[in-house]
Amino acid sequence: MISMILISAFMLGGGLFSLLAAVGVIRFPDVYTRMHAATKAPAFGILLLQTAAALYFASLYAIAISLMVVVFIFLTAPVASHSISRVAHLLNIPKWSGMVMDEMDDDLDIADPQKDAKT
Repeated sequence: MISMILISAFMLGGGLFSLLAAVGVIRFPDVYTRMHAATKAPAFGILLLQTAAALYFASLYAIAISLMVVVFIFLTAPVASHSISRVAHLLNIPKWSGMVMDEMDDDLDIADPQKDAKT
């Protein structure tokens, strides 16, 4: 009984985080904030859902598969979001007017070999 309540709570939490991520992707104003919503919240939602699956099936195989899924998502989501933000910045995709700081602009100025060759 307690385990089913715990599993249900994990599933509900995972579903809510995934729902919040979907709402964020629709409602946020630019690619950078949408990217944040599309990578951070679903990763935690998947962690909760996989925890629920591992608890429900309660076998070593299910736990191993759930752990591999979580590790894969936690390793690939930051790489994907970094790649998306870097390409968006290089393509000069417009930023939200409320953005107060752009640290990548300074980093790209330092790392631009063509700029150094012109001076």
